Amino acid sequence: MTTRAFPPAFGIRHVALFVPDLDAAERFWVDVMGYTVEWRPDPDNVYLCSGADNLALHRGSKTDFTGSQRLDHFGLAVPTPEAVDEWASHLETHGIALQAQPRTHRDASRSLYFHAPDGTLVQIIYHRPLSK
Repeated sequence: MTTRAFPPAFGIRHVALFVPDLDAAERFWVDVMGYTVEWRPDPDNVYLCSGADNLALHRGSKTDFTGSQRLDHFGLAVPTPEAVDEWASHLETHGIALQAQPRTHRDASRSLYFHAPDGTLVQIIYHRPLSK
């Protein structure tokens, strides 16, 4: 075992996405997901905050979407398994189709998946170590 010679990270608290329709992406993340606008440095960029993390949306051009995308999905942690089901109802109320219905995993975590309007796969997850 090695000794840590650097400060621990708090986890992934910032994700930046190129999106083809910045206005639609902002409406989704603010109106449906509950984020607030933290900073809009120019017409092509907006930074959103949930209080625990920061999501940057960058207006993308066709060239930004060519190449291989390495992001599979990202997850938003919730405090309880029941919160996953509450999110399922909330998303469906807003017409968001679930890619995967809520389910409990072998490790007792619980999650669902859906696509944001730009096609990004998002997971809502209860996972005891993340959800403390």
